[in-house]
Amino acid sequence: MADPQDVKDVEPAPAPPERRPLPGAEADALATGRIRDTRVRPAPAVPSWVLKLTMAVTGAIFALFVLVHMVGNLKIFMDPEHLNTYAYWLRTAFEPLLPYEGLLWIMRIVLLVCLVAHVTAAVMISSRARASRGPRKRRGMTNLRSFAARNMLVTGTVLLAFIIFHLLDLTLGKAVAPSDYQHIENGQAYAYQNVVASFSRWPVAAFYMLALLVLFVHLAHGLWTVVQDLGATGRRTRAVGLFLAGAIPLAILLGNILIPIAVLTGVVK
Repeated sequence: MADPQDVKDVEPAPAPPERRPLPGAEADALATGRIRDTRVRPAPAVPSWVLKLTMAVTGAIFALFVLVHMVGNLKIFMDPEHLNTYAYWLRTAFEPLLPYEGLLWIMRIVLLVCLVAHVTAAVMISSRARASRGPRKRRGMTNLRSFAARNMLVTGTVLLAFIIFHLLDLTLGKAVAPSDYQHIENGQAYAYQNVVASFSRWPVAAFYMLALLVLFVHLAHGLWTVVQDLGATGRRTRAVGLFLAGAIPLAILLGNILIPIAVLTGVVK
């Protein structure tokens, strides 16, 4: 048994050194990139892996929604009644279990929560990456994947602006909507007529097609990142993931861009 006197004389372990401000000369050298900050940084409140997982899950939900939304929009090539009936069904689906527009409001709330989480996580990850990289710029990143990775915040901002415009134009019929926008009346929707009226304005059609190209770049890189962040391993699994990361955005691009082209060329009128 140890002597109590020996136990009493044992010195406690020294506390870890505090992170103190650097002297003026060292701070200037750090700011100009001549030295690196080797001090221990405190752990963030939200780990980076949680932010990446959040972006992966919410991004996958967005991709699924856009794909399903495109399939519904392609009914415009059948006849006006098919698209109008589909648009009205979205508001009356599962009645009386759900109230009028119940399904739409569930989707809107889920998408809004995903949007807030996605944007917040993206800004936090970008801020951490910029702080870790310091003043040095990355070089030798000239391929398409690198371009998409560096500009995810830019393409995301463009898409957010387009979402707001699209909602005002074809969902709410406010502000930027065509002058002859028709709201649902007496159980009749006019989605076909509103789409044709909107895309007949060539600046709107051009902005829509530009947004689709931006969406393709953003979604292709985002879905490939989802494959990695969800921990997909194995050559075959990653190959399938890479194929889907390109095929799904390409299908969304081609399917949606056909609509304004068809309206401008008079195929749909």
